[in-house]
Amino acid sequence: MSVVPESSDRAAFPGSQGDDKSGLLSWKAVVKRAVVIVIAGLALYLVAPKVVDVFTSFPQLASVDFIWLGAAVVAQVAHFACTFALQRIALRTKAWFPVVTAQLAGNSISLIMPGGAAAGAAVQFRMLATSGMDAGEAVGGLTAFSLLGVAGLLALPVFALPAILFGTPINRNLFDAALLGIVGFVLFAGFATTVLLTDRPLRLLGWAIEWARNRILRHRAPLTGLGSQLQKQRDLIRGVLGEQWWQAVLLSAGRLVFDFLCLLCALRAVGSRPSPALVLIAYAVTGIIGMIPITPGGLGIVEASLSGFLVLAGVDSGAAVLATLAYRLASYWLPLLAGPAAYAVFKRRYRQAPPSSADKAEAMPA
Repeated sequence: MSVVPESSDRAAFPGSQGDDKSGLLSWKAVVKRAVVIVIAGLALYLVAPKVVDVFTSFPQLASVDFIWLGAAVVAQVAHFACTFALQRIALRTKAWFPVVTAQLAGNSISLIMPGGAAAGAAVQFRMLATSGMDAGEAVGGLTAFSLLGVAGLLALPVFALPAILFGTPINRNLFDAALLGIVGFVLFAGFATTVLLTDRPLRLLGWAIEWARNRILRHRAPLTGLGSQLQKQRDLIRGVLGEQWWQAVLLSAGRLVFDFLCLLCALRAVGSRPSPALVLIAYAVTGIIGMIPITPGGLGIVEASLSGFLVLAGVDSGAAVLATLAYRLASYWLPLLAGPAAYAVFKRRYRQAPPSSADKAEAMPA
């Protein structure tokens, strides 16, 4: 939805100063998108050999154990079921339909666009708002959901550490990656705890962002009050986490457990049985790398990283490539195909009329 009405003076006079400014902003947007696409292209070029190995293994899927491959798909369905339930808690709503369809549609956008996490979140936010959900609740809830996901992923190497310390042989490079993951979890946990419990870091962060933005964009109206806005969002997130926190923790853990089980089932499907502790490290480090928005949905980056780390975990190179393909089929391609269908169903329900009073009542905080 445009923030400038089509009947405004700027639209009426193409030669005005406002039109020039609008054109300048459009060119900035084009340049930003071009830079993102170039970076994604370079990343894909660097990992192209490994990606080619993964996708050229597609015919070999006919030789895998389809019972275990089906179990991988079931585990991924359970992963998304936990995701939907967790988002209902984070959004403080009783509704299922808008949460499920918005999450699937937003996830698909995130998987096909370079740096698509922001675009996917925007689609999800608009769909939730269309369903009658409060905008502030949606923003705070989705932020809390993201924080829980990041924290859980960073914590995974910690759970593999006891097995490593008590005798499981491990490749040195994989061990170093696990230590980096543990350090990242400690830093994130410390930062999150500080921000959730105290106001001063948020005020300083808001002041620093305001100062930098106002110095760089001096021709625009100055940005003020960001610290207060950050505190409001923090309080909203703290409220979300404070209610039904044990269910949120269990569902957040369930999302990761079922996704990890999907990978283990994919490995069993190709006939490989490596140490689960080492696979957990490979899975966790790959997930952390995949959070870096270089390519859409980590495409190419995840394939190259996961297959490489699985080799370090003791999996035969051929089996590692085939297991990676099977895992990504269940965790990337099938959810990608589900997104357009979910969006179409959502649009059909809300196309002809605004949300009914029953929809709005269902979307109210639980």
